[in-house]
Amino acid sequence: MPVNLDKPHLWKSDVAQSVDQYNQWFLQFAPATYRATRVKVTSEVESMLQRTNNLRSITPQELKDHPGILFALRMSTAPPIARDRLVGLAGIGKNLVGKMELERIIPPRMSAVQLNSELEKICALVMRLADVDIFPWLAEKREPTKEEVYRGATIVADRLCGAQADPIVRNAQEQRQLALIKQWLEQRGYADVQRRRLRSILRTDLYS
Repeated sequence: MPVNLDKPHLWKSDVAQSVDQYNQWFLQFAPATYRATRVKVTSEVESMLQRTNNLRSITPQELKDHPGILFALRMSTAPPIARDRLVGLAGIGKNLVGKMELERIIPPRMSAVQLNSELEKICALVMRLADVDIFPWLAEKREPTKEEVYRGATIVADRLCGAQADPIVRNAQEQRQLALIKQWLEQRGYADVQRRRLRSILRTDLYS
């Protein structure tokens, strides 16, 4: 259904209104969305620290069990390691890193010998480059305090959210847009049809 498609004299004002609406939304809701994400990510980093004995024992098995922590581990080093830099420094396959971070899985066809070898390289590199300024207990060879662990987790979470700031805001913006479109359509008599129901309707139409 075209909306102002045949009214070019309205396009400029439509664009201006859209930009103003987005700016207003961003100022009101984007910071809150970012903060909520940071709280969630901080909790995830704290869990990662707990499972790795606060970065003192990063094992191939831990990476097998929780492949998605690789992103957090990359952000725990000084300086934080980019994905391609990790591949180069550790001398490992790009496919392994991509699968672990983007899909949170271990490549199913990778041989056990090669997998263990490359995971051990990742563990060794992260432990070697771990940021002792945010994890001071590593250099001082002692138990961390709860405050230190939380502080370290929040810093890593900030790094993670900083690296993902645009996707975080973009995803929230997409949800806003979908909600506005849905509201606009419903005000004009359209009904929200669930995907399964839509398939049923289409199937009936095709064979009737």
